[in-house]
Amino acid sequence: MHRSKGFVTGVVLAVLLGLGDLSTPLTSDGEHPPMAVGIACAVLGLITLAGVALAWTGRRGGVAAIVVTRVLSALTALPAFVADGVPGVIMVVAAVGIALNAAAIVLVTTTLRRPALSPAA
Repeated sequence: MHRSKGFVTGVVLAVLLGLGDLSTPLTSDGEHPPMAVGIACAVLGLITLAGVALAWTGRRGGVAAIVVTRVLSALTALPAFVADGVPGVIMVVAAVGIALNAAAIVLVTTTLRRPALSPAA
């Protein structure tokens, strides 16, 4: 697997997001986000970090783990926009988190593209 600048940037972003997810239960007040969501985020962060280790060694399964966990992590932020009483600052953090997760997904999936086959001469 080729480690392009985009891939490396995506992996670094995934590491930072995974570490951020790990800290969610510690930074939660138990209500924003609920502790169950915070624990789910921490588990997703651990799986992301394991996926990063695998992806860095060239395993496609690691990239898949990053993509799946980042999608699920972004989905855990969506209730912030529809739940009552969520502070505006939490909504901004959720929106930024969703955008960063999308960026990480796009950047790491560039390595999954197979090179085009050249026509037979």
